[in-house]
Amino acid sequence: MRIIGPDALVFGVDDVAACMQFLTDYGLEPVGITEKGGRFEALDGTSVVIAHKDDPALPPGLGTASMLRKTIYGVVDAAAVEAIAAELAKDREVRRLPDGSIESVDDMGFVLGFQVSCRRAISLPGEISNAPGAPFSRPVNHLGVDERNAARPRSLSHVVLFVPDFAKAEAFYTQRLGFHCTDRFTDAGPFLRPAGTLDHHTLFLIQTPPFMKGCEHFTFHMGGPTEVMHAGTQLVNKGYQSFWGPGRHHYGSNWFWYFNSPLGCHVEYDADMDLHDESWSPREAPSTADISQLFLFERREKWAPGGPPPGAAGVAERH
Repeated sequence: MRIIGPDALVFGVDDVAACMQFLTDYGLEPVGITEKGGRFEALDGTSVVIAHKDDPALPPGLGTASMLRKTIYGVVDAAAVEAIAAELAKDREVRRLPDGSIESVDDMGFVLGFQVSCRRAISLPGEISNAPGAPFSRPVNHLGVDERNAARPRSLSHVVLFVPDFAKAEAFYTQRLGFHCTDRFTDAGPFLRPAGTLDHHTLFLIQTPPFMKGCEHFTFHMGGPTEVMHAGTQLVNKGYQSFWGPGRHHYGSNWFWYFNSPLGCHVEYDADMDLHDESWSPREAPSTADISQLFLFERREKWAPGGPPPGAAGVAERH
């Protein structure tokens, strides 16, 4: 089943205005929004959709504090939608929606949608660097830093879910929907890659008590680590609170920076994720800090030559 990855995440939120402002400040493009909410798109058309939690058009909530209402997966073609519909209809209801997509639930109660992917082709350079001995590098007189370039989210990368039974949840995604485990935290859960992408993961499952079931975070791919740092710094300067990062993960190798958000979950920027195919052998390790991150930076206030060195008076607080 050629699932590419999440096309959209749908949230039912407490404060529509605050969520709309956050997603705009994060770098997504508002499309057809009203005071009731709407769609916020990345460059390739993947998106986050928000509405008030009492909007009757939303799927039902999870019965926890989570505001995630639906994950809409993009697939390669209409035949893939039909294959998924046939598979899920063996033991659960599959609804056909007016837009041609289908809707069902997974074994943990998360509402899922499947549609022919909305992703638009984008053609943009990724970040490159000058390195001695490397055959390719930035051209002469081509700047590596230009503050006029906007750091825009390119594509919805992955979603991380708190689940009460990660083994059962993993079995559903691997046995019913064709996901592959790329790596695993022994005491937490698996990183999962669907068949239609080489990304290290588009879904990560984390074992938690039932009352915590929901979305822990989601993230969009950026053009490189500089864009992660640039976009994250802009968010901090707008008053948003950094939760974790910036840094670089061990499993997946992606650069990261997580922020608190009004959507009831963390929201991340990421870049430069590993790609894997079926020949990859999953790694497994305990979920320790040394495994979850290769390194972690601490953000400080800007320092310039002639000013007090970092660590002296006026040391920046951790955000």
